[in-house]
Amino acid sequence: MAAYLQWRRFVFFDKELVKEPLGNDGAAPGAAPASGPSASKFLCLPPGITVCDSGRGSLVFGDMEGQIWFLPRSLQLTRFQAYKLRVTHLYQLKQHNILASVGEDEEGINPLVKIWNLEKRDGGNPLCTRIFPAIPGAEPTVVSCLTVHENLNFMAIGFTDGSVTLNKGDITRDRHSKTQILHQGTYPVTGLAFRQAGKTTHLFVVTTENVQSYIVSGKDYPRVELDTHGCGLHCSALSDPSQDLQFIVAGDECVYLYQPDERGPCFAFEGHKLIAHWFRGYLVIVSRDRKLSPKSEFTSRDSQSSDKQILNIYDLCNKFIAYSTVFEDVVDVLAEWGSLYVLTRDGRVHALQEKDTQTKLEMLFKKNLFEMAINLAKSQHLDSDGLAQIFMQYGDHLYSKGNHDGAVQQYIRTIGKLEPSYVIRKFLDAQRIHNLTAYLQTLHRQSLANADHTTLLLNCYTKLKDSSKLEEFIKTKSESEVHFDVETAIKVLRQAGYYSHALYLAENHAHHEWYLKIQLEDIKNYQEALRYIGKLPFEQAESNMKRYGKILMHHIPEQTTELLKGLCTDYRPSLEGRGDREAPGCRANSEEFIPIFANNPRELKAFLEHMSEVQPDSPQGIYDTLLELRLQNWAHEEEPQVKEKLHAEAISLLKSGRFCDVFDKALVLCQMHDFQDGVLYLYEQGKLFQQIMHYHMQHEQYRQVLAVCERHGEQEPSLWEQALSYFARKEEDCKQYVAAVLKHIESKNLMPPLLVVQTLAHNSTATLSVIRDYLVQKLQKQSQQIAQDELRVRRYREETTRIRQEIQELKASPKIFQKTKCSICNSALELPSVHFLCGHSFHQHCFESYSESDADCPTCLPENRKVMDMIRAQEQKRDLHDQFQHQLKCSNDSFSVIADYFGRGVFNKLTLLTDPPTARLTASLEAGLQRDLLIHARRGT
Repeated sequence: MAAYLQWRRFVFFDKELVKEPLGNDGAAPGAAPASGPSASKFLCLPPGITVCDSGRGSLVFGDMEGQIWFLPRSLQLTRFQAYKLRVTHLYQLKQHNILASVGEDEEGINPLVKIWNLEKRDGGNPLCTRIFPAIPGAEPTVVSCLTVHENLNFMAIGFTDGSVTLNKGDITRDRHSKTQILHQGTYPVTGLAFRQAGKTTHLFVVTTENVQSYIVSGKDYPRVELDTHGCGLHCSALSDPSQDLQFIVAGDECVYLYQPDERGPCFAFEGHKLIAHWFRGYLVIVSRDRKLSPKSEFTSRDSQSSDKQILNIYDLCNKFIAYSTVFEDVVDVLAEWGSLYVLTRDGRVHALQEKDTQTKLEMLFKKNLFEMAINLAKSQHLDSDGLAQIFMQYGDHLYSKGNHDGAVQQYIRTIGKLEPSYVIRKFLDAQRIHNLTAYLQTLHRQSLANADHTTLLLNCYTKLKDSSKLEEFIKTKSESEVHFDVETAIKVLRQAGYYSHALYLAENHAHHEWYLKIQLEDIKNYQEALRYIGKLPFEQAESNMKRYGKILMHHIPEQTTELLKGLCTDYRPSLEGRGDREAPGCRANSEEFIPIFANNPRELKAFLEHMSEVQPDSPQGIYDTLLELRLQNWAHEEEPQVKEKLHAEAISLLKSGRFCDVFDKALVLCQMHDFQDGVLYLYEQGKLFQQIMHYHMQHEQYRQVLAVCERHGEQEPSLWEQALSYFARKEEDCKQYVAAVLKHIESKNLMPPLLVVQTLAHNSTATLSVIRDYLVQKLQKQSQQIAQDELRVRRYREETTRIRQEIQELKASPKIFQKTKCSICNSALELPSVHFLCGHSFHQHCFESYSESDADCPTCLPENRKVMDMIRAQEQKRDLHDQFQHQLKCSNDSFSVIADYFGRGVFNKLTLLTDPPTARLTASLEAGLQRDLLIHARRGT
């Protein structure tokens, strides 16, 4: 039970008298003449009003003369005669333009119910669709109350004898409606109300002594006794959905609320209740201070008409009195057009207009009633922005009063609407860090925090040294529950020294770089960092080893080397038994990790050798570095056995065939480390025989010089000449080496004798005996060659003379063809036949079958074609001077080379445009003669 004396009173309504519309003299039909200059300013209702209702945009009145009046919003009164005597009850439906009335057409107790369709007219008046007597039984009785269901299927009428009749069916038609007695009792019925809940329809019935409900949508109409307290006429109402459609009964001691099956809350509003009405979430009560019993009020209300009456408007949800005023003799309270209208006995209409929500809130703010303002805003369905503004003002008020705990709770309710910095600035003081922490926690829970807010909250936790709260904040169950920027949190925790918390966040949210930074730079836990890298996916493991490999190699070289071996061969994350070990692995570019081993040559050697053995197709940089490392070790090693082993390893690596494409680089490495065997091997592989020769010459290794000449002299004959020059410059006794060189020069005819003599002339120890055998043999060979050449010249001259004679005969003498057989089929020649100057004869049909050209002999054509091709090739090679010089230099018989080129016409005179015609003709004749000679020479052979 709530005592209304504790409720605050406000003036949330504006009161004013309803004025006459402009142009109206204010005199209603039947009204007394106005007295005074201002009497016509206010609306005055006709006298004798007995009953009122409202709905469908009009106020409806019934009077003692049987008339029904309508007051629309234009305030122009209209009326029609509904009954002959009086109107006692009215009920205007809200969803249909239907009006139900009860009145009398004749003296005595003869109440009639009439249903009016206000949308249809009958002679200018509303159409009356149904008339029936309101009699519950055999004996007539007075109607006390009336209600109609909005679906037009139910109408209930209460009587003073305690009975209630129910009309079920279409109330606007007789034949579709059925009337029956629903309730009978001994106490007058003072109130009725229908309540619809889904498909179930309830009827509340209240008398002066009890309250009960019926289910009228069924067949048996079950009844529930709700209470043994009743009320007077006009003192019951049905609330709206904000109060769950409860039935309100206003007794003198309390106001009770009822559900269809039980009693609800009650409110101790004192005073004798005259009228109860529900308006837009408010309960309107008209009461007197002097208490009268409900029975006496029901029977003798008119005798108390001169008393002062109090109208209170209660907000049951927010527990305050929205308005309170005093009236004289209230007839009824109506609600229409968004306002309340109070009718008084003097015919005046008082309008109570509710103030707008903002005005009401401002009134509450002035009195610092923020809680009430919040409740009011919620009940008025104020938007979230408006509520946030109230919360902010309430928070500011509490903050100014020093209630920081209460203030921060209000500020928390503004999250999402109010800028967080507004609140944060107020609580930055160290003494209010608890309040700031609470605000920031909520900000993060609603996922509205940015990186700065996360930083500030974590700093608050660290300042408070509240590890439990800190762990609760960061240890969320899943990624979707994270309400903060993880990277920012890691930075703050790391800076504050909460390394374990920072590591937890980094590991659980896959911030691998931060995890490794903390492990390596702060905690110095290198083993754990390496283990963590080994669990990462390939891409992350590769990038982090490139970043932190040097640090790990410095502190734990062996474990780091093993991880790098796996990373560059067949990497699979170490998922501690949970991974698929048969899945194909990945491998990194091993060459990119070589700089990590800068200060760890032993581990580098192991890594490189492992890569070269396990992965033969490793990048070239692996082999280059391994070669350099082996050469360095060989160069710095002093123990002979170890040095020999390192020497063999280096040579083996050079012979592996991995340095064909980087020959120069390998050669430079060997030269830098003075690895002579490697240098000589590379010279030989690169066919740099001159360099090999120079190397042995520099080291005065005579036997090796000869060995190089013997091994590579066939590929590069100039080596023998260089060897001869080398030995010729030596002042030592090198006769045996000179003799060996001369023997090879003489056998291969590499140098002219005169050049040999000039070369050996520089050596003071060389005597004629050294080259005597060479010169004798050379002269003998030349003599033999001269004799052979003279014999060949005589033969060529004789052949040339013979060919010239044949040519001359062909030109000057007739040719006699004596062939008797065809050169193709060897059959006897028959006419027609074909003869050629070369001496061949053919049947004409044989010639036509086998010849390719009419001008060429089929038998001689293949040989002639070869000769012509040779001539053309000679003409194309006339300008090959470099080739001629090279052949001339390398040939054992220089004269034969010159003769060959002369025969090809290389030395023929060029025919220039500036030469006279005779010269050109002579040149062409000589060329033609040479061709003929060559053809005949080929044929003769």
